[in-house]
This record gives sequence, structure tokens and C-alpha cells, in this order.
Amino acid sequence: MLRRMFIGALALAAALLATLAGASAFEDSKYPDWRGMWSRIGGAGFDPDKPNGRGQQPPLTAEYRAFWEANMAEQESGGQGYNPQVRCLPGGLPRMMIVYEPGMEVLIQPEKTIIYISFNSYFRQIHTDGRRWPSEIVPSFSGYSIGRWIGENAGGRYNVLEVETRGLKGPRLFEASGIPLHRDNQTVVMERISLDPADSNILRDEVTVFDHALMHPWTVTRSYRRDRDPLWVEHFCAENNQYVFLRNETYFLSADGYLMPTKKNQAPPDLKYFK
Repeated sequence: MLRRMFIGALALAAALLATLAGASAFEDSKYPDWRGMWSRIGGAGFDPDKPNGRGQQPPLTAEYRAFWEANMAEQESGGQGYNPQVRCLPGGLPRMMIVYEPGMEVLIQPEKTIIYISFNSYFRQIHTDGRRWPSEIVPSFSGYSIGRWIGENAGGRYNVLEVETRGLKGPRLFEASGIPLHRDNQTVVMERISLDPADSNILRDEVTVFDHALMHPWTVTRSYRRDRDPLWVEHFCAENNQYVFLRNETYFLSADGYLMPTKKNQAPPDLKYFK
């Protein structure tokens, strides 16, 4: 009797596994193959096709252009106080999609797509289960993303992931020169992610940012090249961060453990509590 029950249980388990395997294969056949590590193509500015700094030509309002000029002046003098990422805060969206080093991985499931970015170990979750926007969103640096798959190709697979992201918090910048986003954090980011039709090892992300710091939406296309046999490297900002921030001043920690100035004629920090 026990032997018959055991054989029956094995048969049921085998049937369930076969069903799950068949369902998985069916689901896999619907989605594009984005496996591997994707590394940035082009520059590290928000628009990879334009020079860094003023060459980015962001469509900022006069108020936020003044903030940007102040950030660039601080950078040119040696300071980094304006840059939250240097303090090991997340870059947030849309900056994280610059994918500084070495790359990102895209994991596709029917109900969500997960993007892992090795630089500072960023994660994004893009919900693709048909949900509506929640009545309340807890703000985060990566935001709350809802996407949908569209455009079946000749092989019957989806080929474009459309994504909308809301619920972002700050402080955030577009990129390292200090191009600001509005302090109200009402940013909305729209994306269209797909493989290049001419090269399946190139991934394109058309990014459009709606933000009150901009005179009009800013659209750029970020591109990534695939490595199917990658070497993943851990990156943690705090492990090798040599910047030291005291009040509104930026200092640097030397290799021998001493505090160094970052600006010409910079005064040492106030030692009032060490008297």
C-alpha cells in the first residue's frame, strides 16, 4: 500500500514538474532574450552622444540653470558637496541608467522585470502584471515602475518594454556635472527599452524625463553592449570613498590617512570640539 502511494506521489510530482517546465518554456518564448551583462556605450553624461558638462545642453529653466552653474563652479574648484552620489547615496532615476561600471543585468519574469546594476548594487523592479497605480507611493531613489510589453516580432516574441516611473525621492542629479532635477521630486520618467533591430547584442533605452526643472521634456537614448560570459565585480561606494564632508566643505583623505584640501587656499576644518 505504501509502495503504491509512493509511486503515485512520484507520478504526481513528475506531472507537476512537466507542467511547470512547459509553462516556463511557453512564457520564455514570449519574451526577448536580454540575458548577459550590458555595459554602457558612449559617455557618462546624461546624453551619451554629447560632451560632458556644458556640452550636455540640458533644457533647464533659468532658476535651475543657475543651480547647475553653481554646481559646476564648485566642481571646478575641487568641491563635490553638491553631488549626493559621492556621499554614497544612490544616484536614483534617471541617473542610475548611465550604468557607470561594469554593467547591468535584466531578469525578465511574466509579472515583473528586475534590473540589477552592479555599480553601488542598484535594483529596479518594473511591474508588468497589469496593475494600476497605487493610491499612495512610498518615495524611493529608484521609484515605482509599471511597464508593459508590446510589439511582437516575427518569432512571436515581445520586443519592446514600455516603462513609466513615478514616486521618486531626492536629492538626485542627472549626472556628475550637477545638472539638477527639481526639488519637488515630481519627476516622471518614461522609457522604451528594446534590442537594436540590426544587432541583438545592443540594447537601447529611450529615456524621456518630465520634471519641473526643465522647460520641456528631455529625451535621450542610452545604449548598452552585451557580454554573454561576463565577469561581475562587486562595487560598494563606502569601501573606497576618500571624500570627507565637514559642514559645507569637501576634503580628501590621503593614502597615509591625513585630511587634504580639495581647493586652493582651503581652510582646515574647525576643531572647536577638540579643545
